[in-house]
Amino acid sequence: VNLRAVTSWVGIARLFAVVLSCIAFSLVASTGEFRGPYGTWCMFTWCFCFAVTLLVLVLELLELYPLLPLSWDDFTSAFSMLAALMVFTTSVVFPSTFINSPCSGSKCARQAVATTVSCLCFLAYALEVGLTRAKPGDISSFLSTVPGLLKVFEAYVACLIFSLLDSYSSEAGLQWCVAVYSICFIITLLIIIFTIGRCLAYIPCPLEKILVVYNALALLMYLTATVLWPLYNFRGRSRPDPCGRNCSWNKHLGVTFLTIFNLIAYLVDLIYSTRMVFI
Repeated sequence: VNLRAVTSWVGIARLFAVVLSCIAFSLVASTGEFRGPYGTWCMFTWCFCFAVTLLVLVLELLELYPLLPLSWDDFTSAFSMLAALMVFTTSVVFPSTFINSPCSGSKCARQAVATTVSCLCFLAYALEVGLTRAKPGDISSFLSTVPGLLKVFEAYVACLIFSLLDSYSSEAGLQWCVAVYSICFIITLLIIIFTIGRCLAYIPCPLEKILVVYNALALLMYLTATVLWPLYNFRGRSRPDPCGRNCSWNKHLGVTFLTIFNLIAYLVDLIYSTRMVFI
């Protein structure tokens, strides 16, 4: 038994994440108010993070993870980053969707406590990301470095973009934007999967330089999407009144901001990757 799995700072952060995520989905389940796509997403996030983090703790406590055919450090780094992003999104989506104003009654109190606990759970995962992130000069797994963590961020933001693409016209500019989101997501996801599966070593090419070239191309593609998406969606169109929760105008605006976020992420990724390879 490896007691450091639960006594180290990383282990303590994981224990807090397990307890807090369990409290969050238990409180929301007791209210019965988690129907619909947003409620399902929130419950899935808390349950998924709880189950996987508990599994990680058990495997490290019993020292069974070396038996798995994957890069354990890459897997745990990628998961902690993904969990932090998922719980952060849930901590924003849940109160904005299910907590009404004015807030009164025991049900609303449980929902408010669940939101607070979810925010604390995000801080626990963010602490784990900070503790396991590779320091400059360290020889560490790729997904624990800044470019590796950014790969997880880029893939997750692309998933959020897909969730908002409920409808778009057949104009060539918008089709190109969707192609940009899809191509970059697939390639980034393959990089993450191949890294965790220890498959990158079999590629007969200088992988670091290939990643620099890919980041540069992805940056240029997202730059075009950042210009074309709002140009085709908002040119000559004002926000309808009323514009409810499922309003297409709001979703298109959300895609615009998420595109900008991924553009910045690919820019930072390119800068860090270039420094790691050439400097």
